[in-house]
Amino acid sequence: MQLVKRIEIFANYVELGKILESLEKSGIPGHTVIKNVTGKGRGGTISDDFAMTLLDNIYIIAFFPPEKLPLVEVNIRNTLNKFGGTCFISDAMELETTKCVG
Repeated sequence: MQLVKRIEIFANYVELGKILESLEKSGIPGHTVIKNVTGKGRGGTISDDFAMTLLDNIYIIAFFPPEKLPLVEVNIRNTLNKFGGTCFISDAMELETTKCVG
């Protein structure tokens, strides 16, 4: 197993391009985006009663080597301070697996 950092970002769909650009600029090799995220947080309840619009929230998750943390932190903080969103960074373990030869 190998230690990695996990970054999770909740933001408005309109800002997706800017956030992904910041992740790429930080050297994060890949990500997953989940659209139309609903829930309740500090800002109150986000409802899923309406059809998907540009005002919907997204959830971005990515993993990166711990040594990239300072660069990721600066780039993502700058982006979210401009455009809004919430970010969490935590420790994770990557389970190294063999390639399936099926």
